[in-house]
Amino acid sequence: MTGCNVSHSNRRTKRKYYPNLFVKRFYVPEEDNWVTLKVSAAGLRNINKNGITASLEEAYAKGFIK
Repeated sequence: MTGCNVSHSNRRTKRKYYPNLFVKRFYVPEEDNWVTLKVSAAGLRNINKNGITASLEEAYAKGFIK
């Protein structure tokens, strides 16, 4: 996304908003394998809540990973 930095004098300059991404390794016990993913902070919360296996299956179903 794009937006503006707004100074105290109300001058506006262009800026970009970047997603909060991390490169993380996850252990998948069903495959006895480590998987490296680039996930957002919200994605990490979903993985902690649902588990890595369910999250990977959902990502495959939605077409995020092939």
